[in-house]
Amino acid sequence: MRLTRGRPWFAGAAALALVSTAVTFLALQSADAATLGSGSYATTRPAGQAPPAGCGSIGTNPRQWVTANAPAGAVPTNDWWSSLLWKKFNCAYSEPLVAHPMAFKPANDGLGVSYTTEASISGSATGVGEYHFPYTTEFTLGVTGLNSPDTKVDGWTDWTVTPYWSDGARTLRATIGHGLPFVYARTSGGSAQLTFGGPPTVWTNSGARIGFTVRGHDYVAYAPTGATWTVSGSTITSTLAGKDYYSVALLPTTPSTPAADRTALANTYGTYAHNHVTNTRVSWAYNAATSSVNATYAFTTTAREGSGTGTVVSLYPHQWKSLTGATPIAQTYVSARGAMKNLTGVSSFTTRMKYQGVLPEIPAVADSSGADLATLGGYLDQAASGDPLAAFGDDTYWTGKGLGRAARLAEIADQLGRTAQRDALLNAIRTRLTNWLTASSGEANRLFVYDANWGTLIGYPASYGSDSELNDHHFHYGYFIAAAATLAKFDPAWAASNAYGSMVNLLIRDANNPDRSDTMFPFLRDFDIYAGHDWASGHGAFFAGNNQESSSEGMNFANALIQWGQATGNTAIRDAGLFIYTTQAQAIQEYWFDSSNQNFPSTFAHNTVGMVWGDGGAYATWFSADPEMIQGINMLPITGGSLYLGYKPAYNTTNWNELVTNNGGPPTVWQDVLWSFQALGDGDTALANFRANSGYTPEEGESKAHTFHWLRNLAALGQVDTTVTANTPLYAVFSKNGAKTYVASNLTGSPLTVTFSDGRTLTVPAGKTATTGAYTWVGGGGISNPPTSQPPTSQPPTSNPPSSQPPSSPPPSNPPVGSNLFYLRSGPALSTTAGTSAGTQTVSAANGNYDGTPHNPVTYRTCGITGSPNGAATAFSLHVDAANTVGQGIQVRVSYDFTGGGSYGRVETYRYFATDPVVGTEQYTQAVGLASSSGSLAAMSNGCVRVEVWNAIGNADTTVRIDASAANGRQSTLTIPYTV
Repeated sequence: MRLTRGRPWFAGAAALALVSTAVTFLALQSADAATLGSGSYATTRPAGQAPPAGCGSIGTNPRQWVTANAPAGAVPTNDWWSSLLWKKFNCAYSEPLVAHPMAFKPANDGLGVSYTTEASISGSATGVGEYHFPYTTEFTLGVTGLNSPDTKVDGWTDWTVTPYWSDGARTLRATIGHGLPFVYARTSGGSAQLTFGGPPTVWTNSGARIGFTVRGHDYVAYAPTGATWTVSGSTITSTLAGKDYYSVALLPTTPSTPAADRTALANTYGTYAHNHVTNTRVSWAYNAATSSVNATYAFTTTAREGSGTGTVVSLYPHQWKSLTGATPIAQTYVSARGAMKNLTGVSSFTTRMKYQGVLPEIPAVADSSGADLATLGGYLDQAASGDPLAAFGDDTYWTGKGLGRAARLAEIADQLGRTAQRDALLNAIRTRLTNWLTASSGEANRLFVYDANWGTLIGYPASYGSDSELNDHHFHYGYFIAAAATLAKFDPAWAASNAYGSMVNLLIRDANNPDRSDTMFPFLRDFDIYAGHDWASGHGAFFAGNNQESSSEGMNFANALIQWGQATGNTAIRDAGLFIYTTQAQAIQEYWFDSSNQNFPSTFAHNTVGMVWGDGGAYATWFSADPEMIQGINMLPITGGSLYLGYKPAYNTTNWNELVTNNGGPPTVWQDVLWSFQALGDGDTALANFRANSGYTPEEGESKAHTFHWLRNLAALGQVDTTVTANTPLYAVFSKNGAKTYVASNLTGSPLTVTFSDGRTLTVPAGKTATTGAYTWVGGGGISNPPTSQPPTSQPPTSNPPSSQPPSSPPPSNPPVGSNLFYLRSGPALSTTAGTSAGTQTVSAANGNYDGTPHNPVTYRTCGITGSPNGAATAFSLHVDAANTVGQGIQVRVSYDFTGGGSYGRVETYRYFATDPVVGTEQYTQAVGLASSSGSLAAMSNGCVRVEVWNAIGNADTTVRIDASAANGRQSTLTIPYTV
């Protein structure tokens, strides 16, 4: 069935939606259209199309609800606080603003504050169900006498907002945000005031500080030095000693917290109470060598009194589980996302997340009988005949789905050497994208329009509120960008910035613009920087906060940025994609899947949710009550960027079992999507399910060719191996029965050598995908004879017919090795050829005791070894130097993989070598003796040897001499006890 994202059918929910954004600066060239490279976009909506809708003149003037202090440029949408600016239903104030740990709701007399710690559960254990931590006013923060007719927006930063109230005589500004346990207030025209539903329970009132409890939750209000607080009935007030600032903090306490601990926390928070947070800013960096993405979340504070710096911040699970360089305090907050942990006295914190790689498509692996290859070819013949976009709707979402399906088929056709089919598919993609990206193409029913008032790009025909509510832009445009990335691999001229590349970048800039200086679009529109995931609704005007249903379509957008950035050489876009991808992959595991079973309320009976709300989650969708769709909507589309769904394969089984239970049996719709998810945990079973039910109806964006390709190859490859990374963005490692397969794609015009973290290296030809440990059906995929960028004709380019049989023998994954003597070379690598100019390799300091356990090792590895043990023992000679530092010890481990499959049958760990504090190398050899060993040497067939070097003790870096020639001496070598 086709999706119908309309009003929610399930009980207890308000109403929902989905989202979008973009990336580059340019000036409009006319009143009606602007040219960008070979493409163009309109600046006037098609006749009869209305602007984004809301209260009053919001459709044409969203800035009517901001003050003069608000930043210039495009207004943000699709955020946790969007209903404050985009007044959709509440035409004066806003819907609840769910910030975590607190939630807020503006009213005429100030800011309502809520901290709900008990979940409200509804629905059933096997059907639709949801949980919420609903907003409930505990007190209102304001100014005496305030009666504002509305609340405006005085400013915003990456994850904070400052609402503003004024009644002509009194004003209030209150800064709130994700991860802030404080509300920072600025006032004029009256005393600070806290209003309660009844007399508050005050547990301390001393000078400028007052502590009170509401519903079992402890707060402290901090006035300026010299001020006092007065309690009268249901209000607490302070003249603020003539100043204009105060703050209120929520303490991470419970009713069982000892009074002394509560007082200690009040004192700690008080240290930072007047360091008001005035800016927040994220920055990110991709480290290819470690395949990690570091994200730094920085807080700028302004001292309202004194000269203090730092603040208190609260971290979501996806953040504190990846935190580096800091330790949270013991107390936590309750939230709809799970326990939030706190840092005190910080101006920033940094997360480090491992990036496990994506691929243009998973590789094709051999089928010894040829039967599965023939089956796949037959499915491909069916799917690739005719116009692959003919059956799809003409709006942006369904056009995107069709483009995505065609791109998957083109990748498979290329892997199989079926260039005629590939080029026909690419021509169809090129034709449709060119049409959409050219406003002057003569087909006015397919174009993008830039709305300068809203700072957004809207595609027409629109769908699911992508125009009137700015919903789902990242969903819709992610498919366009992903298809453009596939086309760019084969037709780089089309993707050039002076052709259609700049228009593709415009779609990126709209949905998730990584360029802060770009005034056409807001920064990262759809991605909630601090929450770690996208929001779908443009206005977010629901009682439960904003929402997102299809997290996987958000990941499709992130993967598209990585693929497009890599294909076009745009590292800024690629790295933005890497930041969104790694962060959201972890957020999905935490908040959609709760795969660690720590975040959902204990009484919520489901192991997954179909959508996340600001204040909770729902086992539901906007369009169906079928369990297949509730769970499948967070799996589709299945692409080479879907591998994150297999990071925790045991959870895939848990998710599948819940589906079968709730459905009363195996899936009967969307089987292909669900089997593809199942295959990331158990490929053999998923493939068997396909074979037993091959008459199923494919999901609209899928094809039997792609599903069979995915299932058949994962059955052979196994699960995603998260223990190994690589120094390139396009890679993956799979493991089955202890044997690893290494995969990498190279979109450049030159060969690429990829180094994996376990020392394995893989040389990838220009424009190809290469694998080890598995046979490819035809050629590994990639660019071969790319089509020209000329406009497509009605006939696909001619090509040589592909072979109908798999190759008779697998291509070698490494050249054969003809010596048992290896030299340590840069890379790092082992080579039978000595270097020509000596250098050094730095080995990181231990900063601890790692005797016997590799810690940040430098790994040297080579493969392609065939031979038998010769009765000798491993020998090595490493020329090492600790310079003039004392207390250093360097250690070596040598491992033998007899078949090259990734399983080491013999491992030898040698005692560490205590270096002297004298500049100059020393010789570290096997004579130090074995510290431990396991396994026995055996014959090698295309096997591998690995050398790991690390510092076992000491607080300084050391070096190993490498790349030395015989002439310059002191060569670092390894001799293996084999006759080869």
